[in-house]
Amino acid sequence: MTVATNMAGRGVDIILGGNAELLAVHELQAQGVDVESDEGAEELKRLQAKLEASCRVEGDEVRKLGGLYVLGSERHESRRIDNQLRGRSGRQGDPGESRFFLSLDDDLLRLFATGAMSWVMGRTLPEDVPIESKTVAKAIERAQNTVEARNAEIRKDNLKYDEVMDQQRKVIYERRLQVIDGDDLEEHTEDLLAGAVESAVAACCPSDYTEEWDLKGLIDTLSQYYPTKFSVADLEQAGKTEQLTESIVEEALEYYEQHSESMPGGAATMRQIERDVMLQIIDARWRDHLAEMDNLKDGIHLRWTVQADPLNAWQQEGYSMFGQLMEVIDNDYLRYVMHVEAVQTPQAEPDLQGAVYEAADDPVAGTGAMAGALLADRAVHVPPTSTAQGRVPAPAQPAQVAPPPANGAGRRPAAAPVDPDAMAPIIKGENEKIGRNDPCWCGSGKKYKLCHGAG
Repeated sequence: MTVATNMAGRGVDIILGGNAELLAVHELQAQGVDVESDEGAEELKRLQAKLEASCRVEGDEVRKLGGLYVLGSERHESRRIDNQLRGRSGRQGDPGESRFFLSLDDDLLRLFATGAMSWVMGRTLPEDVPIESKTVAKAIERAQNTVEARNAEIRKDNLKYDEVMDQQRKVIYERRLQVIDGDDLEEHTEDLLAGAVESAVAACCPSDYTEEWDLKGLIDTLSQYYPTKFSVADLEQAGKTEQLTESIVEEALEYYEQHSESMPGGAATMRQIERDVMLQIIDARWRDHLAEMDNLKDGIHLRWTVQADPLNAWQQEGYSMFGQLMEVIDNDYLRYVMHVEAVQTPQAEPDLQGAVYEAADDPVAGTGAMAGALLADRAVHVPPTSTAQGRVPAPAQPAQVAPPPANGAGRRPAAAPVDPDAMAPIIKGENEKIGRNDPCWCGSGKKYKLCHGAG
């Protein structure tokens, strides 16, 4: 017996009598045998051959009884699900049968098959007698068609709602990619600055009549973008709003250029800062916009109460909110960029007073450097040493080393006394400076380590 809830397993045929291979695998796994190993594979073949005979016998017995019988306790809203469940029987030439039972309390009959309910209620039948009629079967099929059509319309509406967000997402992501790809925002910043000045002048000075001008409010508004040097008396000298706008725009662009050049790296640093600021503002404001759109979508269906189409209201208000989002992004970006300051922290000079020399285990500078370090650590004077190839002069004065801290930090452990003659630097000849794997200097063609360097 196989119990299927809501939907059967598609793509899997129920083999009458059982699947010998799967039965063998399950049995070996229950015994703790690893079927991936060589011994497990051999045991799997042996057990599978044994189970195939019994599965074949049981399959013949099931076929004699009529094959697989699919018993459904209700009908699904979608005919596709019912057909998939029916299709589990009668596979690969085997016999099979399916039968579905419904109740008058099922949602499919109660909500969508009202005609079938009326036909059943109009007849006096015993409670224990099943109702079998083509009228009821057709009514159920019509109800399933109704439900499928309703679900299709719901999916269409959801797609239309998603198209609004998809268009907005494409605009935002395209703008982000332009910034990430290194797009120069200087011209865009200048346009935003000129537009902000024009908007401020239009709000504070709506006409050419100076009596209607709010120059104090205009200066306060401009101070949000850049520190203007104009005073109320200076702005009163302009006779028209056009002259007022031109003077302020010229000052704002000049300040923007000076601000860019004042950066530690010049204009190049300013371009990088502009891209970083733009990306941060876009990401922050886009997250807030997504949350606001979700809140709008949760209650948009209530527009039906005022005889308004929720989809049209969603599109119109979504477009308006997206326009406000773009304005907020530009406004915040302009304020940040015009006030940003880049500080270059000077690198501190290293303090070498308490430094202690530490030589490597295998110094590449030669034994002479090691000897000098050890003797300098003990303030010992190294006498000049002569070699066959030349003379190495000794330092004029012994090296002075700073005393270690009082707590002993950085102090090296005491070492055994060093013999100056034993630690004297050695100067190699020209024939001894070649590598061990290089050709020997004698011209024999052998490597140096196999010829004169063998000793």
